[in-house]
Amino acid sequence: MKYIIKRDGTKELFSKSKIEDAVYKASINSEGGVDRDLAYDISRKIANDYNSMEECLSVEEIQDIVEVLLMESNRKDIAKHYILYRERRSEIRHKAWEFDELQKSIWKNKYRHNGESFDEWIKRISNNSPRISKLIRQKRFLFAGRILANRGLHKEGKKVTYSNCYVIEPPKDSIEDIFDTAKKLARTFSYGGGVGIDISKLRPKGAKVNNAAKYTTGAVSFMELYSMTTGLIGQRGRRGALMISMDVNHPEIEEFIDIKTDLEKVTKANISVRVTDEFMQAVKEKKLYNCTFEVETTGEKIVKIVNAYDLFNKFVKNNWDYAEPGILFWDKIKTYNLMSEDKDFCFSGVNPCAEEPLPSGGSCLLGSINLSEFVIQPFGEHATFDINKLKSCVREAVVALNDVLDEGLNLHPLQEQRDSVYKYRQIGLGVMGIADMLIKMGIRYGSDKSLELCDLIGKTMLNEAVKQSALIAKEYGTFSEYKYENISKSRFFIENLNDDTKEMVKKYGLRNSQLLTIPPTGSISTMIGISGGIEPIFNLSYIRKTESLHDEDVYYKVYTPIVKEYMDKKGITDEECLPDFFVTAMNIGYEERINMQKVWQKYIDASISSTINIPFETTIEDVFNIYVMAWQAGLKGVTIFRDGCKRSGILINEKKEENNKENNKKEDNKKESYKNNKEEKDNKKEKAKELKNKNFEEDEKFVCPECGSEGIAHTGGCSICLKCGYSGCN
Repeated sequence: MKYIIKRDGTKELFSKSKIEDAVYKASINSEGGVDRDLAYDISRKIANDYNSMEECLSVEEIQDIVEVLLMESNRKDIAKHYILYRERRSEIRHKAWEFDELQKSIWKNKYRHNGESFDEWIKRISNNSPRISKLIRQKRFLFAGRILANRGLHKEGKKVTYSNCYVIEPPKDSIEDIFDTAKKLARTFSYGGGVGIDISKLRPKGAKVNNAAKYTTGAVSFMELYSMTTGLIGQRGRRGALMISMDVNHPEIEEFIDIKTDLEKVTKANISVRVTDEFMQAVKEKKLYNCTFEVETTGEKIVKIVNAYDLFNKFVKNNWDYAEPGILFWDKIKTYNLMSEDKDFCFSGVNPCAEEPLPSGGSCLLGSINLSEFVIQPFGEHATFDINKLKSCVREAVVALNDVLDEGLNLHPLQEQRDSVYKYRQIGLGVMGIADMLIKMGIRYGSDKSLELCDLIGKTMLNEAVKQSALIAKEYGTFSEYKYENISKSRFFIENLNDDTKEMVKKYGLRNSQLLTIPPTGSISTMIGISGGIEPIFNLSYIRKTESLHDEDVYYKVYTPIVKEYMDKKGITDEECLPDFFVTAMNIGYEERINMQKVWQKYIDASISSTINIPFETTIEDVFNIYVMAWQAGLKGVTIFRDGCKRSGILINEKKEENNKENNKKEDNKKESYKNNKEEKDNKKEKAKELKNKNFEEDEKFVCPECGSEGIAHTGGCSICLKCGYSGCN
């Protein structure tokens, strides 16, 4: 290696003396004192190891190598000062991220505390950790929203949580427990956490009760209570987030599936059906299926016989029309994780975006790695993915999430949450920027090459995360319910971990019972200008509206950040000239989208928040096939969103703007149109004012309650305004 690449992209001659000087200077202020020999040895080792290398390394890559060698030496004190030196230099170079209007709005309104500067924010959320603050500044890793907003605020007496969401104990079949559950929801929402509950234990409508009513109004009737509670309690004027699920074996499942066909009901919750392999097999064979409930207090056994195929078709039709309920493949969730062979463990439900199956009281402590920042020589013919840097980032992220878990252990709203987190120590390390990564490498989302790359990344992440959890267990002990004999028998453990990883677990145990997930990352990915979660980019561009001084609407095109970056770099002015690997959510076949999720699910011990966006012309039969294929592919869950459905909140795109008048005439009786409707222009500001202090009801109003914009996107089970950054997942 003759040259290195400087930060400005130019080349300069490789210099051993510069490396030696940097290590020597770091040793001057170290606790152990100056070490010229170590400085010389490291500079010589790098020169020898990379002497025959034809490609050039960057300054950052050289410094990363120095950092690793220092950490491997017996002079951790010098490593510490070298890292601090790099952090100070990084702060000088990058005082803050380059925000556009939307990104700055998200940061200021969601995560910034009390007017703190960007540097103060970084220090607060990283707890002054130089290694984590470095990864955050580089946009390689970012904690989830509750950590970004709340970390450290308990020192000021704030009642906050670091967990984005929880699953609480399913309500038992009594009036007392039903209302106690509403109380738990309210308390958790007040701290800023979302909640998932399952209502399968509640007896169906018409069952006998031992009180004056004689017969119950049914499980579904109490959904409105929980939805109303969600709407009433929030933080900073934002409503809570709620997931309500029901088992397909419940006799009231048909009413559950239909509940949201009335757009006035259960408006503050996502809903999902927990389906079994037995039920899906009955659907394939068009068999009759028994939905059964036994009432313990009365001895009554209620059986409803349904045609499985017809019931599933009802579910599919409602998805086609209303984009709900979602589906949870419960047998896959139960049997494909590290805890699957522990008979004392069970999942009680999923969080509001469904990426985290959890036991009662379990919490989502989340952070995500931005894969697009690991591409070397992006947009070039020789673009590659830096797998070694990813390994390092995964290890750092697992340590950081465990630190946050310990720091926030006593901050959870409920005792059942504190107990569960102590027992199982779930963390959720995810990914974002998958679509951006592929574009930087010139790879089409959904192609065989993209699946091969994601398979490599997924396997690497899992093994590094498990090994790091084992190393933490070596130092601090395993999670309290850890049993090696159960973990080692799990299918997930056997099929996915390398031999050296398995040996480390056998030797040291695990600090965490759950490690990897893929959340939607709606707000944080938008804040740093990348695609969210597992999703492809939503659109190449969208239309944003402002008002001129004369109160006239002005429309202008805004390109998705990765599209703009590519067009600027390549000198392209027309998106029609973009290469074929620029694909969007609407022009990727559902088979490709499911195959991508299948690859990731193989290595994710939790689950994946996933929305398959489909065009308006998609048929009911297509939706049926999507769900069957998802089940056969081994996914744990998925939702679909059909553009223009009765709950439509999708972005205005340019093609639809051009055809707006014609479409409105044709579809007035089929769907509610939000597209540039002239009747709404004059009162849009007033609507925004009315909605601002109410709940976000994108499926009814189609406008953002913060700014009145119609630019609402649905990705990963979450909705986000592309004008002001308001998110419906808070």
